Parts: sequence; C-alpha cells; structure tokens
Amino acid sequence: MDIVFASAQEAEPQAWIEALRDALPGARIRLWGDGQPEGHADFAVVWAPPADLFVREPRLRALFNLGAGVDALLCLPGLPDDLPLVRLEDGGMAVQMAEYTLYHLLHESRDFGRYERQQAEVLWRPLDDIDRAAWTVGVLGAGAMGARVAQACAALEYPTAVWSRSGRSVPGAESYGGEAGLVAFLARTRVLVNVLPLTDATRGILCRRTFEQLRPDALVINIARGGHLVESDLLAALDSGRLRAAALDVFEREPLPPAHPFWSDARIRVTPHVAGASLMDRTVRQIADKIQALNRGEVISGVVDRNRQY
Repeated sequence: MDIVFASAQEAEPQAWIEALRDALPGARIRLWGDGQPEGHADFAVVWAPPADLFVREPRLRALFNLGAGVDALLCLPGLPDDLPLVRLEDGGMAVQMAEYTLYHLLHESRDFGRYERQQAEVLWRPLDDIDRAAWTVGVLGAGAMGARVAQACAALEYPTAVWSRSGRSVPGAESYGGEAGLVAFLARTRVLVNVLPLTDATRGILCRRTFEQLRPDALVINIARGGHLVESDLLAALDSGRLRAAALDVFEREPLPPAHPFWSDARIRVTPHVAGASLMDRTVRQIADKIQALNRGEVISGVVDRNRQY
C-alpha cells in the first residue's frame, strides 16, 4: 500500500509522515516531492495539495483531506469525477470551535470589554447583571462542529438554535431548516455563529440581507470560510449600528493583507485561522482507520457528496 502526503501549508510534514507510519505499519508512506518514485499511490493525505497531483498520481483510490472543508479540493484541476474525497470528521476541531465561540460570546454578553476600559481608567464600577434571554445564539450549521458549538452555548443557558438545509436536530437547541426556516432562525438570533461548509449555495451568506434580519445590536462570529462573508456589508452593518461587533477567524485572502481595514477596526477581532486546528493524533488515527476499512472493502463515513459540495 502506497500513501503520499501532500501539503503546501504544513510547516512540519515529517511529523505527519512519522505519525502515519506508526498508525499504518507496513505501508509505504512518502512526502510529496521527496524524489521517491511516483505514480503508484493508492491514497493521498492532503491539505492545499499541488495542482498536478492527479497527473502525477493517476492511480489514487481516495483522497483524504486534513480538514472538514473541501471547497478548495473541489476546484483542483484534473480532479477525477469518480475519486472519493474524504473530509475530516472533527479531529479535535469541534471543541476548539466551541471554546472560540464561548470566548467571544462571553466577552460581549458579560461586557468584559467595558471592564477592560474601566481598568485602564482605574474605575471600579460593577455593570448590570447579565440577561441571558437577551443573548440568543444562532449557529449556522448542524454537523459535528455546529452541534458541539450549539451544545456548549446551551450548556451555559444561552437560548440556542441551529439552522441547516435539512433541519437536522441537535439536543439542547431549537432546530430550523430550509429557506423558510432561515427567516425565523435569523429573526430570533442576536449572536450569529457560522460553521457552514462553503458551497455555491452558502457563499456570501453573511451579507446585508442576513444582517438586517438579526436582532438589534448583534454579534457575528465566522469560523467557517472567508467566502461566506461579504466584507463591505459587514463594515456597513457595523457603521449603521445593526451589528455591535464581529469575531473573524477566516478570510477570503489569507494571510489577511496588512492594509486591510479589519486590522485597525476596534469592533472587529481578528485571529489567523486558528479557531479549530486538526490535532495530529486524532486526525491520523481517523484517517488510518478509514484506510484500513477501505482495504477490507467496507463503507466509510465522511465521503463528500459532490452535488452538495460537502
């Protein structure tokens, strides 16, 4: 069995190679471009792989992505129509995304930013008690990531709802589905958290129309993809007072250009795509288990539906 690891953005690829070798003893596991013979790989483990991957590795049986989002893979030139794409199912990302969301939710709902300003002014002034009913959370996306985020918010007694195309239910949260459900979902939401996959249908969903349907003084948290956000609409909504703040971890261009207005806007908190990192041990174990299952002729989960784009 031949496996190639191909990632243009991984700083320490050799650590992944060693972890895969430990998990799959007996397999030939090599790094893309290391000079070893090519063209015989059965599986590829990738993140932002090279454009000529499919030309140089025409015998692939499956492509394993090191993340949950596969929008970049679907755009790769030469991607065979019949090649299974397997997305990562959690891999330690869900709890991190829940932590990220809770940090920003608590920062706004408990008004910790004001306490920080009061400290700078040497001012001792307790603020009003929190009214959780006023901080309704709405999570776009009800998969493994969205469900974990929603349940974390609900556990702290914030009124929480999820929206997905199918209306999938999540314990502890209200569930909404479809276009009709989206209207009602947005109308009850003050803290909007986006965990959707990026597809043709969801690109630009964080836009003026969406912001105008939220409850007043809303907070937007985007931990999915930069392509979900219409940046000019966000700035306009902040300027008009429709939104109070935004927490953004993903961007259309990454790294975010130094001259981008988000850097200097006090209403926007920027982080460098760190809300949910794939943990190596969990990720490797999941991929290894699925490769072994495929070799036994079994059906595996996480295979991307090309029509739905996730």
